[in-house]
Amino acid sequence: MATVNFSVPPDVKQAFDKAFKGANKSAVLSGLMQQAIEEQKKNVRRAKVISQLLALRKESRPVQRSVIQAARRKVRS
Repeated sequence: MATVNFSVPPDVKQAFDKAFKGANKSAVLSGLMQQAIEEQKKNVRRAKVISQLLALRKESRPVQRSVIQAARRKVRS
């Protein structure tokens, strides 16, 4: 196991200690760090997909309103 040192405001430390009284705080922090890592990975993936969609949008040509309306009528019938 590695040891990690973080500085946190006293009120955060106090609230954490109160919320997780009697719990294995190392395990709690490890779980929270894993959640933060997964959330960051999701954010990176989202940003990549958004960039890809925006790039595709730049490449696509506009579709005339009449074509869209005709397609809608065809699907609805």
